Amino acid sequence: MTAPILQPTAENIARAAATLSAGGLVAMPTETVYGLAANASDAAAVAKLYTAKGRPRFNPLIAHVADLDTARQQGQFSRHALALAEAFWPGPLTLIVDTAPSLTICDLARAGLDSVALRVPAHPVAQSLLSAFGAPLVAPSANPSGQISPTTARHVATDMATRIDLILDGGPCSAGIESTIIDARGERPALLRPGSLDPAQIAAIWPGLTRPQDNPEAPQSPGQLLRHYAPKAHLRLNVLQAEPGEAYLGFGPGTCDLNLSPTSDLNQAAANIFTMLRALDASHARIAVAPIPDTGLGEAINDRLTRAAKA
Repeated sequence: MTAPILQPTAENIARAAATLSAGGLVAMPTETVYGLAANASDAAAVAKLYTAKGRPRFNPLIAHVADLDTARQQGQFSRHALALAEAFWPGPLTLIVDTAPSLTICDLARAGLDSVALRVPAHPVAQSLLSAFGAPLVAPSANPSGQISPTTARHVATDMATRIDLILDGGPCSAGIESTIIDARGERPALLRPGSLDPAQIAAIWPGLTRPQDNPEAPQSPGQLLRHYAPKAHLRLNVLQAEPGEAYLGFGPGTCDLNLSPTSDLNQAAANIFTMLRALDASHARIAVAPIPDTGLGEAINDRLTRAAKA
């Protein structure tokens, strides 16, 4: 069976919610990338999701919820964590907190950890689906594990159409890069994954942001595996001039095959990174990528490129 691509009408949102209630898998748009949604409380549905993605089961999932009140039923929020949630939700921020006594998200979704990763997405289609379903949904990127994240419904269909039940089409994702993940359990916030929220915005609310080293063997959050977001093509980074046979992914003024942002706008580059990697990957065995400044959203873009380039 090939998953249909459906417009997000009220009827189709209800159909998607019913599919999730029955243990199915639904691709939904968020402002970051398309997510593959499953009932976060249904271990069998979560297991099906891991299998569909080919994702290691020690790699925890983010639970998406409709609002902060629902999030507080699942996790325990310190005053600092609450301040971040109130400032940036709905939006591209994931918070890791200790589990609450009223937790319903299953152990498998949390990879057996005593913490839970929570996000309130801003995309209206994701919000409509969460409201119609009425409970948390895990929703990692809707692509095979380790490969390029999808930012359109067509990307999802290309990668996953025979592995899932249906796809809700909410148009291209506006941010184009995954959420920023903050471990909010300690006295200082820890950046576990840079994303489409600038770390400086976190620091303005809760100073003292740390950047702990990843442990790919025992990840505490998504996006910490050594090789991730990867095209099939060989990727070479921080390149000023492509070699013969390489496609050149540019940034800023200059000649290239595709340009993340001719005006050196990091927001535009973040929105384009996965779409342009996919386009070049379809026609080239090697891709050279121009240097990207490692400031603001550039930190998240370089994180994705570095993981994608790992052999």
